[in-house]
Amino acid sequence: MNASKRNPGGWILIVDDVPANLSLLVDTLEAAGHRVVAAPSGEVALQIAAEACPDVVLMDVMMPGMDGFETCRRLKEIEALREVPVLFITARDEPQDVEAGFEAGGVDYIAKPFRLEEVVLRVETHLRLRQLTRDLRDKNAALEAEIERRNRAERERDASNARLRVLRQQDAERWGISGLVGQSRTFRQLLDTISKAAGFEASPVLILGESGTGKELLARAIHDTSAHREGPFVPVNCSAIPGELAESLLFGHVKGAFTGAMAERPGYFELADGGTLFLDEISELPPALQPKFLRALEEGEVRPVGASHGRAVRTSIIAASNANFAERIAQGRFRPDLYFRLARFTVEVPSLRDRREDIPLLAHHFVQVFAREMNLPPPPISNTALQALVRHEYPGNVRELKNLIERALMESEGGELRPEHLRFFGIPVLPSGPNCLTPGPGMAVGASSASDLPASGGSEEARVLGYVRAHGVITNTLVREVLGVDRNHASYMLHKLSEQGLLVGEGQGRWVRYRLP
Repeated sequence: MNASKRNPGGWILIVDDVPANLSLLVDTLEAAGHRVVAAPSGEVALQIAAEACPDVVLMDVMMPGMDGFETCRRLKEIEALREVPVLFITARDEPQDVEAGFEAGGVDYIAKPFRLEEVVLRVETHLRLRQLTRDLRDKNAALEAEIERRNRAERERDASNARLRVLRQQDAERWGISGLVGQSRTFRQLLDTISKAAGFEASPVLILGESGTGKELLARAIHDTSAHREGPFVPVNCSAIPGELAESLLFGHVKGAFTGAMAERPGYFELADGGTLFLDEISELPPALQPKFLRALEEGEVRPVGASHGRAVRTSIIAASNANFAERIAQGRFRPDLYFRLARFTVEVPSLRDRREDIPLLAHHFVQVFAREMNLPPPPISNTALQALVRHEYPGNVRELKNLIERALMESEGGELRPEHLRFFGIPVLPSGPNCLTPGPGMAVGASSASDLPASGGSEEARVLGYVRAHGVITNTLVREVLGVDRNHASYMLHKLSEQGLLVGEGQGRWVRYRLP
């Protein structure tokens, strides 16, 4: 029984074979506010103690049968009673008797004839000591638990950091570094610009370029070479932010700020604190939110929806867009002061067709990356296939080249990549000329032009099916290119056509391909 539940005193077990002594001690200790149970012998005391687990034991030494020393020794053999203090009552206070009592496990003794005040004081002293011991043990246990919790948290943090480093490396290999592969003069100038941008993390950086040129990849490269590289990199697509939630998503909100705000939530600015906030398609930021966004940039703090005061954030801002800002400003869709605040350092990303000499290097790099993901040895690319890749216009830029190589690997099933494995879409390859590689004899490039598309009247289903009829197969990646939609919409469209029996899927996971039934 826990002493903390006993009110007001402790639980005392008195062991004595003299009824008068028992009666006197019981009355005295009960009058002092303690709960008392009496035992006339050592044998009875062991039974009671095992069930009641007293806080203190008063033990007479001289008893018939089992004496006090032996009773004490047996009490101490019981795990639950090992730390219960035993006070011996004895008329023999010779040194050897006292020593015997301590050797048996006692902690104190009271000489007969005892004084009642002394008995109460000694009992209560040991009750306090026992409670202090319990409190200290509990605090030590809590401290050890806290130390273990912190150690575990540190181990988990270290493991998480290790995993994050691996994921960053994989992400860089698959998306980031691959977009920064090149040897052309244009590419080298771009790298020089990135290096300069990384040194201006206190000022926003605006990245301009066509879709698919790798603006996010460049933003990650700037982040990874900046002083904030150990902080988070938080990418946000402004065109995908619902207008009614834009302020809450960017700046956060407090509990009860609006219907459904059941708890406080940090916004993107706070999530990126100490790191980089990448705002893709910044030109699509809702006009009503642009003044608050500008104020956050100027003041270095955000005010969550419903909050009475702002919160300081230390976040580097990198924005990107493929829009014509002059037109948007003239149309009143983008604030000029926000544009000039963002454009203090501008990075212009060239299209892939403006650095064609980098295409073979990029193509081989993508082969290495995707072959490793597919658990295949990297296959070679034929010269005729390279020539076709170099001549293509690439409306989708580096992203399109990456998708072409991924699809070609699936088509070749691990063999050499040849022209028939290349499924160009939308714009045909350029004709050969003085600045283009000439295709070899017998080259059959799998390119299609806009005229190859079915006259579908704009129907997404018809466009997808028309592509499959023209090329034999389609993937999620290709649906995104054909329709200009995101991954989720492409998955929905493929699932819908499969449910209707118009397409049949082959493969698993991200490698699934769809054919006509």
